[in-house]
Amino acid sequence: MKLKDMMLVALFAAFTAALGLLPPIPLPFTPVPITAQTLGVMLAGAVLGSRLGGLSILIFVLLIAIGAPVLPGGRGGWPIFLLPNGGYILAWPLAAFVIGLLVERWAQQPRFWPIFFSTIIGGIVVIYLIGVPYHAWIANLPLHATALPTVTYLPGDVLKAIIASVVAVRVRRMLPLLNRSET
Repeated sequence: MKLKDMMLVALFAAFTAALGLLPPIPLPFTPVPITAQTLGVMLAGAVLGSRLGGLSILIFVLLIAIGAPVLPGGRGGWPIFLLPNGGYILAWPLAAFVIGLLVERWAQQPRFWPIFFSTIIGGIVVIYLIGVPYHAWIANLPLHATALPTVTYLPGDVLKAIIASVVAVRVRRMLPLLNRSET
């Protein structure tokens, strides 16, 4: 791996951690709070692509596992994965990978709609497909009892997908200019 790639992977892992400084929004009917960190997941995949985006978020999840206080409220440590929101967090590297894979296939030119749909599929659908059943399993609840509250997260997640898509389009348009400076 090139030094530039390592720096980008570390940068997006750090950016996702920095989003953890924003306080979570607790909801009274579910133990899973609203956080800004899925924006980092979406941006990592949309900007870095499948391999580097997935790796950056995998490193972030490994930082959580070893106890780095990178989640909102300064939380970290492997027991986080035993909480109802653990499945959502464990889904993040796969989500970034899927977003990156879809962007690589659908967005040859940096355009909003292909990147937006990629962030919706990877950053919402993939995360919910893993997080909701995991939440049901950990909390010993029926699946519908954990699936129904996710409707509350959708507006914020769609907003994060819009933000990630706008930023990714602008950054990806600048990438050829940044790569030219290497020659």
